[in-house]
Order: sequence, then structure tokens, then C-alpha cells
Amino acid sequence: MDPTDPFATTTPTPTAARPLLGTTILVVEDSRFACEAMRLLCLRSGARIRRADCLRSARRHLRVYRPTVVMIDLGLPDGSGLDLIRELASCHPPAEAVLAMSADDHMHMAARSAGAHGFMAKPINSLAEFQESILALLPAERRPPGPRVMIDERIEPDHIAYQDDIAHVADVLEDAGEPRTLDYVAQFLGGVARSAQDTRLEQAAAALAEKCALGQPARSETAKIAGMIQSRLAQKVAI
Repeated sequence: MDPTDPFATTTPTPTAARPLLGTTILVVEDSRFACEAMRLLCLRSGARIRRADCLRSARRHLRVYRPTVVMIDLGLPDGSGLDLIRELASCHPPAEAVLAMSADDHMHMAARSAGAHGFMAKPINSLAEFQESILALLPAERRPPGPRVMIDERIEPDHIAYQDDIAHVADVLEDAGEPRTLDYVAQFLGGVARSAQDTRLEQAAAALAEKCALGQPARSETAKIAGMIQSRLAQKVAI
């Protein structure tokens, strides 16, 4: 992995108002809604953001340049984010800062064991928490000098990005013959629905996840989610 970013010129000095100035963050995340929140958080913080929506895309990015921070969702369409964390922990030199992300708080220890330097529970929408989680992993020279005011702003992504995620789930459900597919739908939809405060859809995703975990048939749960997805897509058309 090339330790330089070919797109970077000089590294600007972080300031109190933009504490992540000069920091490049690779966000490995398949949710458009979550990525929109990350884009706004980076914009407010002065960080540059790059996005990969799967493990394959992330590995392609990392062959070209080395970001300051890699933020990895643990549930991705082509595998577990834990695998990428292990790869980054074993590379030479190792990645400077790796943060795992998941809507499942219980994944904290698994992420740490894989080699993550930190863990952030979804939804990630607090500007203060976002900045502090990243700054805590950076060396002193990459942090803003002197005291600074903590702004506890809450980021609200555009709801259109949520509709894009809903449409993605609809596409995935059309080819949901494999158990791995339903596992992915439950994980993806649970995190997205929680971030969007769509409680009913989050509960339906949790019910599907429970059936998948027990290895039981989940036809009724899948049908219920499919109906809810179509209902939300119809609302988008009406708008």
C-alpha cells in the first residue's frame, strides 16, 4: 500500500474551527444515508472524504493511496468489515487510524480483537463525538493547537439518501434466495432504519435478524419487510 496520497499537495494545519483539516478519511460504507451523514460531518470538520461501498472497492482505493483514517462498516455486501480491519492491522506499515462502525454495539469487542483502534456505534450524527473519536487516534501534531469550543451539532442527512437505501434493499430482495442475502438485508436495513428513526422498519429488520440467527425460515418476516419497502417507495413517487 502506497503511504502517500497522490491527490494531496500540502497538509494544512488543523484549526479550532476545523480540527480535522488536513485529514483524509476513507469511509467504507454501503449506505447512502450513512455516507451523506459522514460527508456532512467531514465538511463541518475540515476533513477530506473518500467513499468505498464494499470491500473490493476499499481494497482498490487502498492500493492507490493511504488515507489518514479508515472508517469501516462491519456489515458490507461482499463480506465482513472485520476482514479488512485485519488486513490493515497486518500491513507494513500498519494503518495510522482504523475505526469500526456498526449499529450493533456488541461488535465492539470483535472489532477491537480484529485490530481496530476505535469503535463508533451507529447512527453517527454528533459532530462533537465524530471529531473527538478521530482526534483521539491522531498524533499530537495532527491535532489543533490550544483549547477549542466543542460544538454538539446533530447532522441531519437529506432524506433522499434514505430513499436510495430503501430502493437498494428492494433490489437485493428480488434475489434473496441465499441465507447470506437475508443476513445482509437484516443488518443493512436495521442500521439504516435506526439512523433515519424509522422505528417500525427497524423492528421488522430486528425480527428478520433473529430468525436468521436461529436458522429458521423467515418467509413472513421477509414478506413484511418487502411490503414496507414498497410502501416507502410509493411515498417517494407520491412526493
